[in-house]
Amino acid sequence: MTEQTPATPSLTDRLTSEASALAYRAGWAVTRLLPQQVADRLFDTIADVASHQGVGPEQLRANLGRVVGDANVTRRLVRDSMRSYLRYWKEAFRLPSMSGPDKVADLTATLRAGFAPEDIDRLAAAHARGNGVVLTLPHSGNWDMAGVWLVNTFGQFTTVAERLKPESLFEAFVDYRESLGFEVLPLSGGEQPPFNRLREVLVGGGIVCLLGERDLSGKGVEVDFFGERTSMPAGSCRLAQETGAAVMPVHSYFTDAGWGFVIGEEIDSSLPLTEMVQRQADQFAANIAAHPADWHMLQPLWFGDLSDRRRRILGLDDVDGTAGGDRA
Repeated sequence: MTEQTPATPSLTDRLTSEASALAYRAGWAVTRLLPQQVADRLFDTIADVASHQGVGPEQLRANLGRVVGDANVTRRLVRDSMRSYLRYWKEAFRLPSMSGPDKVADLTATLRAGFAPEDIDRLAAAHARGNGVVLTLPHSGNWDMAGVWLVNTFGQFTTVAERLKPESLFEAFVDYRESLGFEVLPLSGGEQPPFNRLREVLVGGGIVCLLGERDLSGKGVEVDFFGERTSMPAGSCRLAQETGAAVMPVHSYFTDAGWGFVIGEEIDSSLPLTEMVQRQADQFAANIAAHPADWHMLQPLWFGDLSDRRRRILGLDDVDGTAGGDRA
């Protein structure tokens, strides 16, 4: 893969980034002050407008089509999916005030009710072995809520965040998640590569959480996902192989009463890396299929949907998305 010099952002790009940062900061400042019912109606309305009452966006429809079949991508499913996505942001804006010192115990108890007891036991047993645990999950439901439960049940965990532009927006997200008790490492541009710190946490018996279905680096492993080819990050599985930590796919989804969570079976770290990542993808697929509206994937994911530029970054030279393999 040829290294390319990043293009200098245009004035329009910079202004757009700054406007986005201001919008997010306004969301955090204002949304938490709204009565719950007002916030619910407001974000549902925004979602309905964004989805054109369930007609689009086209990429969301295409992604859902892989999960449920194109014929089953109804306007209601698209609308519900966009409402779920906006619900995540609504809760993100409100979460600091929902998890304050006088409320966190009640919130943690509510979140715990969303787990099957045997799933909590599975995680507790893996954690008790002292070799560390890697929890890997897709962009579904509200993973920040899952993090609040984890911090207040097992203690601080470490995660990685994609570096956003402008820098002020990235710092706002880091501050937000660190206020919840997470340790947040930048994917790039930090004092050291995040992999080294993640390995250190696991060697110390700690917990690492990584979002795992989008290959942002172009160094992932090619997998079959809902019958088509894509690539997924191999970091979670590689960490397990190198440190002896348990790696467990997890899932978050919304319910009418709150939130639901799944903690899956450990992936056998004695398997080849490619097989481990495929098993991770298979567990992701099973959980997403059970709760398709809560999978917040609005971007192109499968090789067949990628732009020419993104295909070059991933090293895909053919036109039908069948080339590739292990690029770890």
